[in-house]
Formats: sequence, C-alpha cells, structure tokens
Amino acid sequence: MDSADLQVLEAACTWFDQGRRVLLATVLRTFGSSPRPPGAWLALADNGLVAGSVSGGCIEDDLVDRLGRGALDCPTPFLLTYGTSQEEAQRFGLPCGGTLELLIEPSPDAAALRDLRQRLAAGQLARRRVALGDGATAIETGTPADRLEFDGQQLSVPHGPRRRLLIIGAGQISRFVAEMALALDYAVTLCDPREEYARQWAVPGCALTMEMPDDTVVAWQPDPASAIVALSHDPKLDDLALLEALKSPAFYVGALGARSNQEKRRQRLALFDLAPEEIDRLHGPVGLALGSRTPPEIAIAILAEMTAIKNGVAVPRLERLQATSEAANASDTSACGTAPVGS
Repeated sequence: MDSADLQVLEAACTWFDQGRRVLLATVLRTFGSSPRPPGAWLALADNGLVAGSVSGGCIEDDLVDRLGRGALDCPTPFLLTYGTSQEEAQRFGLPCGGTLELLIEPSPDAAALRDLRQRLAAGQLARRRVALGDGATAIETGTPADRLEFDGQQLSVPHGPRRRLLIIGAGQISRFVAEMALALDYAVTLCDPREEYARQWAVPGCALTMEMPDDTVVAWQPDPASAIVALSHDPKLDDLALLEALKSPAFYVGALGARSNQEKRRQRLALFDLAPEEIDRLHGPVGLALGSRTPPEIAIAILAEMTAIKNGVAVPRLERLQATSEAANASDTSACGTAPVGS
C-alpha cells in the first residue's frame, strides 16, 4: 500500500473524528488506459476536501460537484462509470478513450476504517470487503497473495502497510537503490556502522542508522511489506543482517555478490539456526539478470526483481541460471561482485 492510499485512510478517519460525512470512491475496473490502477481510492468530506486520487483530477472535480449537488446521495454503495464515450473520456482526461469504473460508498463504515488503520499501523496485512447490496463491510486478516476481486456483488480489496526497504552498507550502489526506492514510494532506511561510510551518506528522505545490522533488523521489525538488501559486500556486516532477515516475514531478502560468493555465503549461513527453506529465500546474486555493470544499472536490476516479487510475478532465480559470461564473472570485484548480472 503506497503512502498516498494510507493518506486517504488517515484523512477519512480524521474527518469521521471531526463529525463530518465521508464518501469513498475506489477504482474498481479500468478499460484501456487509465491514470490510476484498480484499488486506488479517494475520500471526500462533506465540505469538499479531497484526499487521494482516482484519476488525473477531472473526475475528482466531478465527484466534488456531484457531492455538492446531492447527486451521490444513496443509502448503499453503487457503481459509477466514466468514459463511456470518446467525448466523455476526453472531458475527464482519460487517455486513449479509457473507461474507469468506480465503486462509490456514500456512507462507509467508520468503525471498519478505524479497524483497518489500526491493523496497518501494527504492520499487518488486511483485506476489506464491501457488499453492494447493503454496504456491509468486514475487515479481515490478509495474505501476500491477496488481489482485488469483484464478483458483481462484493468488492474485496487488499491493504497493507507502506512498503519499506532496509539497505545494509552505504556504498555507491546503495545510493542509487535508495533514490530509486524512494521514487517507488518505499520508506527507506540505510544501516552502516562504519563511520567512514555513514558520515558521507547523503540521500534526502532516507533514514540512517549506525547500529549493527542484526540489531537493526530486529529493531526494524520486518513485516510482509518489507524488503532487506545487503549491499556492503562485507560478510561481517551482510551476514549479520541476513541471519535475522531470512527468519522474518519480509517479502524480499537479497545480497550482493557473484555466484561463487553466494555459495560460500549459504554455507556460512547453514552453520547457524537457519532452516534450509529459510536460506533458500535469499536472492543472491541479487537482482534480475539484465547484464548490468554500472551502479545505476545494478540498482535497476535490484528494484526490478523486488517489484516482480512484490507483484507476484514469477522470475527465475538468478543462481539457477546458466552463466552466460565467465569474463563478466571475473570482473566481479570491479563492480562489487555484480558486473555479470546487475547484482
């Protein structure tokens, strides 16, 4: 769940606390191009305030207008479609004649939204179900496999805490990974107890800690919306983080290094209290096999693999791929062990 959607929930709960009427609109389905994906939502207060977005702005304006005219007054949730004609699509800023279908909840369940906020604040995955017939809402425990579902009568939307990324090691690759992750709306933390590295770390919006990596992972309390990437290329630091990270529910755990180094790492990890299936969770070499060589290319490979895993897209495990360039492998140290594959 990105920060914008969390802001919708916070705004709705705040307006409820202020005694205001709140309306929710959720992107249900899209046909053709659409500015926002299914599951995106917004909240409207009875004074015209808006939190969140379902389009580029024109649909939001229309919803505010309809709310003011009483055109959205209804005792139960209902569907509202925009862009049924080319003229309407252009009017509402839908590209390429796209169509957008919204679920409008004129009177959402305030208690259910407060329950959802509490679960997300605790780092839990949740699922919100809304019935069109009577507006009955239920908040249930979610799973990483949950996806938006709509059967014509009931909407089920997965919600989770904001995605977080913990990076071990304040090197050059880490800087690009942090910057790209921030652009993808991750809350990013950098851990490096080495003063000579930490003192030159300067990525706006990224938290910095100089605690030991294992202590940092434990204190950070990884959840299913968390990713942990060890990039220091120093086994004394990376392995400490991995020993805790691989036992956590983090959806992604990766480590920098070539295939030969990763095999040695797995042998070291096996000496501790990690089960074989926990060690097998490690993405190492980290990142997709893009032929990456430079630090920004390596960062792209790492974030691409994280994104695929987050979205439930099956990707081949890099350590199981046949090597395509032994020469590239030999240049491992020139790019922190990542030259052949962007990892």
